[in-house]
Amino acid sequence: MTPSARLAASIDLLTSMEATPRKPADAVANSFFRERRYIGGGDRRAVSGMVWEIMRSWRRLGWWLSKCGAESTPRTLAAANLVLKGWPAREIAALFAEGRFAPGALSYAEQDVVTALAGGTLDNADMPRAVRLELPDWLLPRLEETFGDTLEAELAALSEPATLDLRVNILRTNRRDAQNALGREGLHAVLTPLSPWGLRLNGRLPVTSTTPFKDGRIEIQDEGSQLVAAIMGVTPEMRVLDYCAGAGGKTLAMAMMMENKGHIAACDVSEVRLDGAVRRLRRAGVHNVERHLLQAGDKWAKRRAQSFDRVLVDAPCSGTGTWRRNPDARLRMTEQDLEELLVKQSDILDRASSLVKPGGRMVYATCSILRAENASQVEAFLTRHPDFQLVPSDSTALPDSLRGTSMFSLTPHQNETDGFFAAVLERKPEAAPEKTEI
Repeated sequence: MTPSARLAASIDLLTSMEATPRKPADAVANSFFRERRYIGGGDRRAVSGMVWEIMRSWRRLGWWLSKCGAESTPRTLAAANLVLKGWPAREIAALFAEGRFAPGALSYAEQDVVTALAGGTLDNADMPRAVRLELPDWLLPRLEETFGDTLEAELAALSEPATLDLRVNILRTNRRDAQNALGREGLHAVLTPLSPWGLRLNGRLPVTSTTPFKDGRIEIQDEGSQLVAAIMGVTPEMRVLDYCAGAGGKTLAMAMMMENKGHIAACDVSEVRLDGAVRRLRRAGVHNVERHLLQAGDKWAKRRAQSFDRVLVDAPCSGTGTWRRNPDARLRMTEQDLEELLVKQSDILDRASSLVKPGGRMVYATCSILRAENASQVEAFLTRHPDFQLVPSDSTALPDSLRGTSMFSLTPHQNETDGFFAAVLERKPEAAPEKTEI
């Protein structure tokens, strides 16, 4: 594709995203490229890169356009992004060319935008703090509560493109062999610093087309997500429940830790997500997992009350910890969305806790960086359930910096992972009956 064609495709993709504001941008992009299979891999990455760059600058670009008296449209956002990156006006005009696969010439109003913004920079001291930090106004005080003086550094890290992290399936291989196998296909991965199973690549790379992925030696999984599985401390003889299993990423990691032994129940309220786990389980060679669809009136959980050694509650959450991958999410989420999630998380914790046996443990996890979804939820749960307590993880799979912790919060700024939270909650062992003298 020519540079003009790439620009046209990025504007078309932004238009598709604008038409479906509640649908995640990556899902829109996947559909967009599926419908345009003539766009090759390199061009897809270039187009996606342009679009994700604009989304990471959405509020600041909108602020500048408002200052110019211009409307924020996919075309004006793309033009403003170029000029604020320092592109000369004549080169921008050349990109906005006429032609079948080009975006069309700049209108007089769009030319005025380019002229007005010439010589400017994306950041400006007059911007409100929430605009400069690319946040909804209502969310700023919540994040200030979470991070205090380090907020700007944390958000800067969350605005950087994410690494591509892989988990090596030690049921089939080891890290070094998997690393070498990827290298033979031109993908040069490094070992992750925290997860004992992790490999890391930079950029959007075609991992799913490699032999190590196809034969189940590797899975795509952020290092932080791997550490959530690690803190579970599962062993081969255990009965384990993944209560919000989704497509099974952490289920797979735990099955690997359990050496394909013991028993894992993977539950979810979405049949589509559970069906998606089948292919992954088969590819990984995992056979100690049963799947169960949670439905209203279901007796499955009641029959298994207090029967699991470990329960993972990877709760539905705001996804604020994944903003590196999903920059659109920071602008789609509303305050009402968060309030509804807090109620749902509390309810799920209460339901899942009934399945933990005395002396067993439940790990509550989110991919959120908000205290309201993390430590505050744990504190409220412990108030409602005095038969549970926070305990240190006994997992040997955690790195030294996290070993023995009862609760951790990971962020891109501090740990170079997505934002993740996990807490280990133990149902207190039942008191032994007193001996009676005869």
